[in-house]
Amino acid sequence: MKKKKIVIVSGCLAGIPCRYDGTATPFEPVLELVRQGLAIPFCPEVYGGLPTPRAACELQNGRVVDCGGIDRTGCFVRGAEEGLRLARLAGCTEAILKARSPSCGSGVVYDGTFTSTQISGDGLFARLLKENSIKVSSEEDCDL
Repeated sequence: MKKKKIVIVSGCLAGIPCRYDGTATPFEPVLELVRQGLAIPFCPEVYGGLPTPRAACELQNGRVVDCGGIDRTGCFVRGAEEGLRLARLAGCTEAILKARSPSCGSGVVYDGTFTSTQISGDGLFARLLKENSIKVSSEEDCDL
């Protein structure tokens, strides 16, 4: 029997209200993967110890800082490491993550000025997955 491909997905895309503002951003193709048992929802920010809701965070010079100036990098790193561990345990080779997030953004993130300015880069979780040969896409560029 052929093994099913399991992907790790941002919890907010799976309908879990775990975003910084306490909302979700459900994405129907991801919801369908979850319903079929083909996706594992995961929020690295929550798993790293941050509450929901929480202050908005952005990347600034390799660190994650919230809009009040508090460095939250440790929580983001811890969550990213746990997400990688989960992805490996499940045999995931792909991820579908929330665009522009300081954790999950792939290719584009906010620039750290909290002005909605976008720059090239990856969130901490997305970068760690890529460094470990897990293909990362966002809800905006996945092939579902």
